[in-house]
Amino acid sequence: MSAREIINGFSKKRVLIIGDLMLDRYVWGTIDRMSPEAPVPVVTVRKHDARPGGAGNVTQNISSLGATPLLCALIGKDKAGETLTEFFRKQSISTDGLIVSPSRPTTEKTRVIAQDHHIVRIDEETDATPSTEEEKLIMARIEKLLPGCDVVIFQDYDKGVLNESIITRSIALASSMGIPTVVDPKKRNIQYYKGVTLFKPNLKELRDGLNEKVDPANDGEVARAVSKLKTALSAAGVMTTLSEHGVYIDYDGQKVRLPAHAREITDVSGAGDTVVAVAALCIAMKLNATKVASWSNLAGGLVCQHVGVVPIDKDEFQREIIRVGA
Repeated sequence: MSAREIINGFSKKRVLIIGDLMLDRYVWGTIDRMSPEAPVPVVTVRKHDARPGGAGNVTQNISSLGATPLLCALIGKDKAGETLTEFFRKQSISTDGLIVSPSRPTTEKTRVIAQDHHIVRIDEETDATPSTEEEKLIMARIEKLLPGCDVVIFQDYDKGVLNESIITRSIALASSMGIPTVVDPKKRNIQYYKGVTLFKPNLKELRDGLNEKVDPANDGEVARAVSKLKTALSAAGVMTTLSEHGVYIDYDGQKVRLPAHAREITDVSGAGDTVVAVAALCIAMKLNATKVASWSNLAGGLVCQHVGVVPIDKDEFQREIIRVGA
């Protein structure tokens, strides 16, 4: 299939995203002076912005690529939760999988940006695991939404929505239906993602998962580490992103290392969300390892050229695939 045919094929795919939803707030301004109170810059605010982050950004990426996202996540009974719900409704993205918790806040990350530079980030969140009742509600939504899906994404930011029970039961349920599973992990839950289709750690997560050093410039070390993690998790595949050192994948009988594309990097925020969204759709389309890695790698690089967390632009992505022959 041509790149255009593959991307058009995305529109027929349904993707269940399970994980940590957050609201990304932005304070945009300029710096003209230092504070007389402390050695810190004074930011004069020009505008405010708010966008879905975490699993919400994955959801936006899936939608931007033309597929149908189904998001299952916890939000608080608060203004941030209402903002996220309203945002998805305006984008015609289903909110059927959103569960309102009266006992936990919606995760919020506020980034202060001045002269296109990220100055500071302020986090408001809890990483407590779900209550027994919340876990029951999450699993009930997953059981309802999963049939008819083409792939499942676990978007894990260690904010507490995903625990051992939800992870293992969801993987088993998807496996029983023949639905592939793709994971964007964080350290706390790595050992629970056994039997997934594609496990996608970055370099830090690869090191954390093995509790050992890995030199990203050393092909042999990267290959051995990925193979070791793949075996430990009984995963069908592992793809690790290595920042400026590119990407390495061991999947479907192929072991491929690809270099990073030379780009003007503005902001890496949210790049992993884009990578996992593209990888999952490629898996759903039954593409080979080289295509999964090359397209994911390309997409992650493209969004790094923008300030803040933004989803991939489908037309720009298609043009870039054709331009580089990916």
